Amino acid sequence: MLIPVIFFLAGLIIICVGGDKFVDNAVIVAKRLGMSEIMVGATIVSIGTTLPEVLVSTTAAFNGSAAICTGNAYGSIICNTALIAGISQLCRPTKSVDKKSFYWNVSLYFLVSILLFGVQAITGTLSRPVGFLLLAGFLVYTAGYIKIAGSSSEVSEEENNDRPLWLAILLMAVFAAALFIGARLLVNNGIILAEALGIPERVIAVTFIALGTSLPELVTTITSIIKGYASLGLGNILGANLLNLLLVIGIPAAVTGFPVERSTTFLDVPVSILVMAVLTVPILIRKKASHIQGLLLLIIYAVYCLYSFL
Repeated sequence: MLIPVIFFLAGLIIICVGGDKFVDNAVIVAKRLGMSEIMVGATIVSIGTTLPEVLVSTTAAFNGSAAICTGNAYGSIICNTALIAGISQLCRPTKSVDKKSFYWNVSLYFLVSILLFGVQAITGTLSRPVGFLLLAGFLVYTAGYIKIAGSSSEVSEEENNDRPLWLAILLMAVFAAALFIGARLLVNNGIILAEALGIPERVIAVTFIALGTSLPELVTTITSIIKGYASLGLGNILGANLLNLLLVIGIPAAVTGFPVERSTTFLDVPVSILVMAVLTVPILIRKKASHIQGLLLLIIYAVYCLYSFL
């Protein structure tokens, strides 16, 4: 068991270093392109940090592990929102958001999430047509952000870093790959350690795998807070959650289609909707977040994990 522990720790180190450098270059790209922090977090950063979930779920679908496929996606959403955003809002609540970007992301998330819940509750499966529909939703999501960026009148601040735009984009790709490799080391060896303890596949998916593949989001969000880019961290979480529905579920569904466990449909999906509501509704109403939201999200995550194990 020593080798899995060593690789697990190596993955953690790679993710920590990669997350720090990824955020630095993402901010440079955002300011050079005149994008707001929350917008770049919900697009460029979230796509990069969601890569581990996409690979894990697609691989699981080909291997016939449907519980891991959906459990990874919904577990990651719950982890992103209740744990990562919970820590973020408890430490430094969001004071303002890019309204157009925030509304677009949140409204599309709840629409897709509710539609998926209906499909899963009625049919008990996610078929290939549903997968293609989710991939079409990703195109709509991207097109919407392009339109928002084009209509934005925000002027970017001067960036003191003289790094060329092309180099910042290249380094983002390099450190996204580092996040990907680190997450794979964590997930693969985390599963070995979990299975040695006799933990069921779905529980492994919604806890260990979800936490492992969400570590890029966790590191990116914490790094964003430390560096003073809290909105980028929030945008990363919102974008990653939506991409978990559109890509992490959409790609394997379009490739193979797969059944969905009832516990996923009637426990994981409602909890994922609940924690997103706790995070976003107060911001929609009050235009800012609070420490109480962060505390409530962390309590929900603790209860959810405890219930899943029991």
